[in-house]
Amino acid sequence: MKQTLLTLLVFLFSVATLAAQDIIMKRTGEKLEAKVLEISPTEIKYKQYDRLEGPTYILPKSEVAVIQYANNTSEAFALEDTTPPASVASKPALSEMITEASSGTSNLAIYAKGQSDATAFYDGYQAAGTGTLVSSLVNPLFGLIPAVACSVTTPKKHNLDAPNHELLEQPDYVSGYRKQARKIKSGKVWKNWGIGLGVNILLAVILVTQ
Repeated sequence: MKQTLLTLLVFLFSVATLAAQDIIMKRTGEKLEAKVLEISPTEIKYKQYDRLEGPTYILPKSEVAVIQYANNTSEAFALEDTTPPASVASKPALSEMITEASSGTSNLAIYAKGQSDATAFYDGYQAAGTGTLVSSLVNPLFGLIPAVACSVTTPKKHNLDAPNHELLEQPDYVSGYRKQARKIKSGKVWKNWGIGLGVNILLAVILVTQ
């Protein structure tokens, strides 16, 4: 009996910490699942989330755009410009991007920016994910209802959490943001449903083996 309870406690602890990871978003778009250890003025020290007992990695701070922490807070990092002004090949300003999008010359770039911003900033899935987890823990069949409903519903414009509301006036940006946001929301919802199902299966096995 003690062994069974220990197994249950270990499983529930694993479930509780499943989402307790930091997400490092690099400027290249690469996403790292990690445990951030230290942030200095020039670098970030972290461990790979799936290898917490492994080595500590060091990443130049200039390569990181955003860190989303396990407690659902996030920290953005500005890219410091150390190049002399005369030799800087600057990126288009926001107003220029919007002008280009209006003329149809940069629609793909605006769409891609929408997807990138959604990956870094969208967190509108939390209510749907929590509701699915709670109902799935009670009964996985009950949890299927919000899981299906939430995963097929495209996030509304006022729930997008975009970092720049001016870009929300661009259809291509909104389309890219919404598509990526829906993908994120669906993934979180079904992940929580799976957790609820797993807990119920484990409890059923424990009861049967008593």
